[in-house]
Amino acid sequence: MIPPERGFPQAEFAQRTERTQALMARADLDALLLTTEAEIRYFTGYLTRFWESPTRPWFLIVPAFGKPAAVIPGIGAELMGKTWLEDIRTWRSPDLADDGVSLLAATLLDLAGEKGRIGLPMGHETHLRMPLADYARLQSVLPRMTFDDATAIVRKLQGVKSEREIAKIRHICGIASGVFENIKSVVWPGKALSAVFRDFQAALLHDGADWVPYVAGGAGPGGYGDVISPASDEPLRAGDVLMLDTGAVFDGYFCDFDRNWAIGRASDAARLAHDVLYEATEAGFAAAKPFATAADVYQAMNAVISRAGGAGEGGRLGHGLGMRLTEWPSLIAQDETVLEPGMVLTLEPGLEIAPGCIQVHEENIVVRDGGAEWLSRRAPAELPVIG
Repeated sequence: MIPPERGFPQAEFAQRTERTQALMARADLDALLLTTEAEIRYFTGYLTRFWESPTRPWFLIVPAFGKPAAVIPGIGAELMGKTWLEDIRTWRSPDLADDGVSLLAATLLDLAGEKGRIGLPMGHETHLRMPLADYARLQSVLPRMTFDDATAIVRKLQGVKSEREIAKIRHICGIASGVFENIKSVVWPGKALSAVFRDFQAALLHDGADWVPYVAGGAGPGGYGDVISPASDEPLRAGDVLMLDTGAVFDGYFCDFDRNWAIGRASDAARLAHDVLYEATEAGFAAAKPFATAADVYQAMNAVISRAGGAGEGGRLGHGLGMRLTEWPSLIAQDETVLEPGMVLTLEPGLEIAPGCIQVHEENIVVRDGGAEWLSRRAPAELPVIG
């Protein structure tokens, strides 16, 4: 499997910036202030795992015209200098007295003016990655500036992926699909679930994932209790259903899907649950068309699940996917986000088999003009048995 080219050409970053500036103009914003990893990488290509350290704040300003400006700790100057940006302003961080606030304020004044209107993501699935005390100080030293919610702009931009972005997601989905299809090299009866998790991650890395930030799953008689608990040292036993779910990464883009297997033998209830979830995923795939809504896709899957029982307490039946493991929108009844070609989604129906026993199925797709396209290779139509 030949991987797609890493990174993006400067033209793609320029196009992203121009689209952003057009949306900013409609919202009467003079600048966009960004503080989180995915947003900064979206406009710069600045890819590093140094974000795992919460010590230092990082800032990017998208002005009304021209290239973005980075206001970052000096430790990141060399790597940021390899991006397409030209205006890179640094300070020595951490600084307990002034950790970039004065430099950020001065840059905002330069790019937006004394009375500038600054957009900042403030809504659901966003966060401010700087100390709240520093944000309050920033506002106090810029008393004539206003800070407004720019969540809608960020969602609009990042929701629709370019073909280069989709190629990266398709590639990591292909890597994970191959590992799932060869799972018997990792899973067998009697093996501890914790060892399965470790070897599963190792297989993903061996086959080409850059890193594996997320592995989840569960195992138990006929199903499992949840999909977020850490792996125990309990061995896999005959009659268990095992689920593995991964958010593996290639060049900064995630896959996010799972697979289920019966260990030794499959109960009728486990087989039925798998059949229901397979049918629900098919219904969601068929519903994921341009001009449909996230709620429409939810309703299509929920209609299938409701005939067999309930979806349990997962809260949604899928979500957006890209530079983050989970992105906007959520496949819930209340989300009226309109689907567009280029949106990448997970379909994640779940079924409560019995109290404390569930099964979850997940696939990755991209919305196209004529409907949806699979990015993950489709799970088997019948619950597979190992051992």
